[in-house]
Amino acid sequence: MLFNNRNRNRPQRSAPASTEPKVCAQCKETITGQFLTALGESWHPDHFACEECKQPIKETKFHTNEGKPYCSECHVKLFAKTCFACDKPILDKCVQAMGTNWHEDHFICGGCKCKLVGTQFMDVKGAPFCQKCYLSKHADRCKGCSKPIADKAVVALDAKWHQMCFRCSKCEKPIMKDQSYKLDAKTGKPHCVKC
Repeated sequence: MLFNNRNRNRPQRSAPASTEPKVCAQCKETITGQFLTALGESWHPDHFACEECKQPIKETKFHTNEGKPYCSECHVKLFAKTCFACDKPILDKCVQAMGTNWHEDHFICGGCKCKLVGTQFMDVKGAPFCQKCYLSKHADRCKGCSKPIADKAVVALDAKWHQMCFRCSKCEKPIMKDQSYKLDAKTGKPHCVKC
C-alpha cells in the first residue's frame, strides 16, 4: 500500500494592498507593513510559529498536522514514519507492507533486489521476496516432481505435493483431496482404493 506523506504548504508573503486592515492570527493586532498569509489567515512574519518549538517558521515550506503549523525539523521528529530497511524518517512516499513502513526505493526483493511496489511478493522471515525469487529459493518442493509449489499443496505422507502430482502409483490418476488412498507396502507410494 502506498501513501503520500507530504503535507507541505507555502506561506505567501506580501505587503498590505487593500485599505481593509489585516489582523494577525496570533496576537490579534492590526498588521502594518509586511505580513504573510498561511492557513487561511494573516500573520506578522515573526508570529507565524511552529506549534512544537514555538520558533518563527522561516522556511519557504511548512508542514501541518490537524491544522497546526510545524517546521520541518519538528514535523519529522513528531510525525514522520521510520523506514524498516534504513531506520531513517520517511519524508515522501511511504510503502506500508508486512506490518512496517518502507521508503519506496527500499521496498525491494531480498533476492534479486528488484522493486516490489505494485507487484506480488512473499514474506520470508520478515524479508520481502518477488515471486520468481521466492519460488526458486524458498518455496516448498513437491514430493512428486521436486518443483516449487506456487499455490495450494496437498499435504500427505509427511510431504507436500502439487495437486496433480499426488497420483495413484498404479493407474497414474490424481488422488483428489476427498478421495481415500492406501499406501503400497512395497514401494511406499500411494494408490487409490480402486486399484
